Amino acid sequence: MFTDDAVTQWYMVFLSALSMGLALLTLGLVHRWGQRVPHRVPRIGGRRIPARPVVRVALIGGWSLVAICVYFLLNQRFHLVQSVWVGIGDDEPVHPAPGWEVFRYYAPMLAWGPLVIAVAADYRRRAAIVRRLEKP
Repeated sequence: MFTDDAVTQWYMVFLSALSMGLALLTLGLVHRWGQRVPHRVPRIGGRRIPARPVVRVALIGGWSLVAICVYFLLNQRFHLVQSVWVGIGDDEPVHPAPGWEVFRYYAPMLAWGPLVIAVAADYRRRAAIVRRLEKP
């Protein structure tokens, strides 16, 4: 059946695909194709995508990213939750916990949440303008 390694590998593939898919959906907030279903899609092609649910989902995602980053920073500073090594198996070597030098690799993530929130607000503004122009 599945070994621990196989489950771990599929989990990592799933997380990578999910994060890539969400990042690509974020591009729909800034491109024109994010406001209308492409014409090549059968039956619903050419329809306008309702802005309200798109903006809600984007704002939930952006604020979730902000909350995760704030939690990470507060936990690093005040040790709200003690992190311990969780190894798999008895022979798994114990690695030291990463310190602040690793922070530079995660620093761009700090900007991702506020940027998604800003882009969602701009998407709402542009969708309102398009909706006003389409009404007779």
